[in-house]
Amino acid sequence: MTTTPARVQPGSFLTLHYRLSGPAGDIINTFGGKPATLTIGTGELAPGVEQALLGLQEGVHTTLQLPPGAYGERNPDMQQWLSRKELRELGDPNEQYAVGDVVHFPTPDRKGQFGGVVCQLGEEAVLFDFNHPLAGQPVSFEVQLIGVL
Repeated sequence: MTTTPARVQPGSFLTLHYRLSGPAGDIINTFGGKPATLTIGTGELAPGVEQALLGLQEGVHTTLQLPPGAYGERNPDMQQWLSRKELRELGDPNEQYAVGDVVHFPTPDRKGQFGGVVCQLGEEAVLFDFNHPLAGQPVSFEVQLIGVL
């Protein structure tokens, strides 16, 4: 008797390899390393990415093209200037910044971190973009579903 492979549904626990990339290249790529484990519906992936997984069958290896907005729209308010004085207090006082660098900052509760991309350098401040790198971008989502529980 053959059993039908499991399909992804809300609440499914997944073991998978995945690659998320946008026009500028890979943002996350687990291929070649340890597979990821996550549960659908817990916010570990963006809602648009979770939606794309629903209904996929265990064992599938596919690439899906997601429209812009899977990671939200770009928000101009997420670009902020931070003074070099603030940056010295938050991290390495001798840090040198370059446009395109990703800089990690502690969350207010100090239990996590978030990243910002250096957009512009000024004498007294640095402009960071705190939007998700895939916000407002089309997304290529390659997935290999190893296990679905």
